Formats: sequence, C-alpha cells, structure tokens
Amino acid sequence: MKLTVSSAPHITSKDSSRSIMLDVIIAMIPAIIASGIIFGPRAVILTAVTAAACVGFEFLYQKIMKLPCTVGDLSAVVTGILLAFNMPSTMPFWMAIVGSFFAIVVAKQLFGGIGYNFVNPAIAARIILATSFASQMTNFVFPKSSSDVIASVTPLAANAAGSFANKPYPYMDMFLGTTGGVLGETSAVALLIGFAYLLVKKVISPAIPLTYIGTVAVFALAFGQDPLFHILSGGLLLGAIFMATDYVTSPYTLKGKIIFGFCLGLITMVIRVFGTMTEGVSYAIIIMNLLVPYINKLTRQRPLGFVKAQKQPEGGKK
Repeated sequence: MKLTVSSAPHITSKDSSRSIMLDVIIAMIPAIIASGIIFGPRAVILTAVTAAACVGFEFLYQKIMKLPCTVGDLSAVVTGILLAFNMPSTMPFWMAIVGSFFAIVVAKQLFGGIGYNFVNPAIAARIILATSFASQMTNFVFPKSSSDVIASVTPLAANAAGSFANKPYPYMDMFLGTTGGVLGETSAVALLIGFAYLLVKKVISPAIPLTYIGTVAVFALAFGQDPLFHILSGGLLLGAIFMATDYVTSPYTLKGKIIFGFCLGLITMVIRVFGTMTEGVSYAIIIMNLLVPYINKLTRQRPLGFVKAQKQPEGGKK
C-alpha cells in the first residue's frame, strides 16, 4: 500500500471565506432591520452605500494594480456593513464613501488584502472619520424613547453627565434599541440574535465575546458602576460580537483569545470611567489588534515532542 504524503495543512473543511462572510452578513441582518425601524429608511440606505462603496473600491484597486479580483469572497461587504454600523444615520453619504475608501484601500488592500490587514478595517475607518468629521459622527437622531433622560443624548453621554442620578437606568430602551447612537450599537436584542446565529453555525468562538463582556461587568462593579448598563450601552455588544472576533486581527489560541478579551474589557472600562471620551470600544479593539502577533507568539502551542535546546556553557562542553 502506498502512503501519499503532501504538504500541510491536512485538515479540510467545507467552509470558505465566502461562506463564513455570508454567515456574518446573515447574522447582521437583524441589526440592519432594527436600524431601519429605529432610525428610518436612511439607515438602510447608508448601509447599502458603504457596502457598495467598499466593494467598488476593492474591485477598482485590484483592477488598477492588476491583482486577482476577490470581491466574491464578500469580505468587502462585511466591512461596509460594519462601517455603517459605526455611523449615525445622519452621516453624509460622501463622508461615508471617504470612510469606505480608507477601510478598503488604506487599511486593507495596501497591506496585502484579506488575511494581511493588521487592524480591523471598519474600526480604523471609524476612528479616522471620528477624528476628521467629529460633529457629523456625533450628530445622532434620537428615536422616541420612554425615558426623558435619553431623549437628547446617548445613554453613555447621559451617564457621564450624571443625568441618571436618582433615576433608574432605561434598560428596556437600551435592550430594544430606542436610544440615540450609531446604527449598529443601539439594539442589544438584534445583536444577540446575530451572536446566537454565529455560535450555532460555529463561525466564531464564544471565548472573546464572553471574556470581553464579562471583564467589562467585573470592572464596572469594581469602579462602582452598573454592569448591566455598561453591557447594554454603547458599542460593547457590537464590538465584542462582530469586530473583536475578526479572524485576521484576533488571536488564534484559546489562551490568546481570553487574554485578548480581558485586555479589551479593561481598556474599554478605563476609557469609559476615567477618560474624556464616553466610549472606548473602538480604541480598545484597535490597540489590541496591534498586540495580536505578540499574544499569538506567547500563547502558541509547542509541537508534540518538542524539546527545548539546552544552552551550552561558555567555553564549550566540559
């Protein structure tokens, strides 16, 4: 009997980049629908604009550079939707297109395309837009809410201003999404539906989201804050479920994922509680993206049978 020996990897799977990205898109559909219901049709149009712009920029860049066209893997669509999720519904379309260009061309393609970007393209573009167009990125539409406290500001901003003093947190508003904020962060229920889908399809590991969210809860208690409020408000669920779990920019070992999630939670809460900004999710993720290679190196499993080489004493063998 002949033994066929081939190069690694030897583990095969029916999954492909396209099928994984398609599952991620399906998981984001509840949040897209929720944004349309909460903020109106413009939210859905803005999502379509960023997704189309990301696909268009990827196609044009690869054509100009005479590279194989990879728009069929749907990764550009995912980036476009995530970028829209980080914008208010009032964002001017041309600014959204500028963000799409930065996400695809600068943060992704200039580093080699899918699999080579060292930071999440959507988060990188979101930070650039927040720096360049601060007023437009915080020009929120506020849906009708049962809580007068959050009728004109986001929950995190209201909390930072002390508006909830002697008043209960509007948990139901934050769970359903009837608060101010960017498109993809307000409706916790829509994000959790997507999270459940990704877990059932085994697209992502629960290690990073659960560690991230759990760390935020623990440090919220340690800082004298309400953990449930911090879980439901801001972009924590969006970041933990859809952006911190990006295959390329997150650790591949279980220990690494836990370390990654813990550090994300710590940085997020330090920024929220002690920083001048009310939100810290995007900055926490992009900081930890830069540290992923070091986390992978420190937590990677040693090959079976590996024996560490003994250092020879100075002067050779005795």
